[in-house]
Amino acid sequence: MSLAQVHHISAAAGDESAEGRFTAVGRGVTAALLAELEPLFAYALPDGAPHRPTDAELRSLPQAFTYAALSDGSRVVGRTAPARGESSAPVRFHTHAVHIPVGVPLPGDRLPVEAWRSPHWATVTPAGGASLSDPLGALPPGPAPVREGLDDFAVSRGPWLAAVLADLRRASEEPPPAGGPVVLVERRSADVARWLGLAAVALPRESAERLTFTTYTRRPGSSALRVVGVAPEDATAAREAGLRVHVCADRPPVEATGDVWARTAARVWRSRAPELFQEARGLPGDPFAAGPLAVVALCAGVGLGSEERAAAAGWAAERPYALDAKRVGQLVEALTSPGIDDRTGSEFDAVGRLFGALDGRCPASVTAPLAAMLVTEAVRGGNGSLELPRRDAFVGPEGEAIAGVLGPEILTELESGAGGSRPVARTVQLLRVARLLGMNTRDLLPDVATRLAPALLRETKAETEGPEGPEGYAGPGRPEAAPGPSGASKPPAAPAFAPALLELLDEQFDVRTALLGALDRIAPEEPGAVARFLERVALPFTGTQALPHLRMCAEAPGAMTTLGRDRTALWHRILRAAGLSPFAEPLVLRTAAGLVWEDRAPTVEEARLLLEAATSDAHRAAGTWSRLADAALGAPADAEEAESLAHDLLRAFPQEIGGRERAALQLLALCRDLRTGAPEPGWADRVRTLRDRGAPLEPPVQERAFTALAERLLAPDRPGAELYAFVRSNDTDLIAAYDRAARTEPTRTRLRTQPAYAADCFTVWTAHPHAGPAWTATAAALLEEVLRPAVRSMSAELVAEVEETVGRTGSSGRANAFRDWNRSRTLGRLGRRIVGRVRRG
Repeated sequence: MSLAQVHHISAAAGDESAEGRFTAVGRGVTAALLAELEPLFAYALPDGAPHRPTDAELRSLPQAFTYAALSDGSRVVGRTAPARGESSAPVRFHTHAVHIPVGVPLPGDRLPVEAWRSPHWATVTPAGGASLSDPLGALPPGPAPVREGLDDFAVSRGPWLAAVLADLRRASEEPPPAGGPVVLVERRSADVARWLGLAAVALPRESAERLTFTTYTRRPGSSALRVVGVAPEDATAAREAGLRVHVCADRPPVEATGDVWARTAARVWRSRAPELFQEARGLPGDPFAAGPLAVVALCAGVGLGSEERAAAAGWAAERPYALDAKRVGQLVEALTSPGIDDRTGSEFDAVGRLFGALDGRCPASVTAPLAAMLVTEAVRGGNGSLELPRRDAFVGPEGEAIAGVLGPEILTELESGAGGSRPVARTVQLLRVARLLGMNTRDLLPDVATRLAPALLRETKAETEGPEGPEGYAGPGRPEAAPGPSGASKPPAAPAFAPALLELLDEQFDVRTALLGALDRIAPEEPGAVARFLERVALPFTGTQALPHLRMCAEAPGAMTTLGRDRTALWHRILRAAGLSPFAEPLVLRTAAGLVWEDRAPTVEEARLLLEAATSDAHRAAGTWSRLADAALGAPADAEEAESLAHDLLRAFPQEIGGRERAALQLLALCRDLRTGAPEPGWADRVRTLRDRGAPLEPPVQERAFTALAERLLAPDRPGAELYAFVRSNDTDLIAAYDRAARTEPTRTRLRTQPAYAADCFTVWTAHPHAGPAWTATAAALLEEVLRPAVRSMSAELVAEVEETVGRTGSSGRANAFRDWNRSRTLGRLGRRIVGRVRRG
């Protein structure tokens, strides 16, 4: 069918009073459409254009080639070009446009941009208003005349190519993205048309048809088109309007686009292979997925970047059936090319997935290069996340060749003493590759396992511990695992190396035996860390190995869940899990104690349980005697069993306990003798000596010792020599403890009810007037604040008995002193003398 054509002449440049007019309108173009078309044909001269241009200057002015969608769904393709005017208007702007009704394709099923080079665009209105030829219908057949020179143009615009194609792809979406048109800045409007030609070839047809455009405008911010071209002098205004601007006539951009499809398309254009776009559209997948285009590009020998190669490998891994044998071979050859030196981890991961998809589907000769590449990367690149090939991927000469190259490197690294700081994933990967290549590592395994075992604990701790402590098992008394949404405890997270480690242990029995043995040996030293590791990584305990410590560590989390904070029951259950008696394997005591108490001391009752669970020799071998000592020394002041425990520990471990701890335990044992037995003479001085040797002394131990000493000195039957030594020591802390004990209610009650005891205290508190100031002040205070209230509460008969006892045990002068003291309502003569001495002191 014949398409309606429209001709329009714009106003003369600089003539404000003149108006543009339609000089010819084809059939079917209504007045409403003409009103919509006229703004599209507006033309503004570039800055600095001459008023009366020469013919050459006229030809050099930009042309606006436009493709627009109208409100009724129809479309228009047209060209606006400067033309020679009358003498009063040297330059006019003539528009020749073709109206395309709704649902009508362009002649020859062309794309609009293909008409930009048509030789039949008119620069004047034909005589009689009829067009001599249709600029769309008269296009030369085939794509060559339209695409001529696009390859050279693409190469010349290489730095901008990917970014512009990415924005043109987004501009072709339906609905169009917000933010206004994409602005292409070129010195020549024909180059803007070439950009649109590049996009028309690269984009799917439906996307290219949505891409409305004009190759030249001075007002990009007000344009409703999706792509506009502007001259360099208008680039700043376009940026200020917030538009997406590509200045292709300036310095190349610094930042690369993140659109992998656009980068792949740019490589295809720079390789002068536009036919690959149509070839890629024949493959399944999203039209703008980078995978299909990257596959056909690689198969055609186009060099791509790492992300593009990864996209190709990933796409082919998901659709291995979509490629024939020839293309599969070409793709593998391109991916494994020895000239590539920029491969990334994501590319290797994609190649690993591709190998898995092709393995067994293609001959081994096809997949062997992929397997060799993966294994080489695993050894030399340190990529621990790679999915390794199966062992039979290297049968025959391929396996011998790669083993000969990589084998010495693997053995050297495994033998290296730096294995203690080597990541777990790296060691696991090396061991798996060694088996894959058929290497003998039996002699290395003991040392490798010894270094690998602590690394497992170290990395598990680094990955799973937060600022508030470890997740999951944490020993009794530590925070529980965080509850999940349903209220149940959240399962602990496995470390990243866990899957590969479990595969290694499943593949290699000798590695499993060596590693489990190494972990069992270090478990007594770090039982809590081993328990947390085993809670996250379920190691296989099958086989003939005893592994008592590992079994205990594996039992601990479940036992804690079942038994809660009952540490006695937990102790028994964990010991039973060992399967060995502490008499046969004393170290199970250390492991069990570490699991139950971790870094805190047991209570005195729990320590008694530990002590009775095995002989002193077993505790000595296990080193658990130190926990028992910590329990005695850390017990609260009112825990009476601590004194008996200290006594038993000194007898059971005389050689092991020394230094400060020994003195502190001896002080506790002396407290036991002070309360229940007859300590050896000199105990008042011995308390002071042991206190000094045990410094810094635990506050409960010091409180217990001082209290026991004071109570013993306040007893009626205390030896006079001990009391004398105490008084003369002038030890401020001990005398303060004596003062506190004398003021307790039991002492006050005894003073009120036992005249003999009251008489004894009066004698003691007045018998050492020349002792140090600490004792003198304390004695004076006790006489007035403790003894006087007690005596005043007595009956006359009891007071007389106190007086008689003082005289009988002392002298008549002391009896008179008591009588004077008791009768005095103030301090009395004796009290004044005592206070006077204190003040003079």
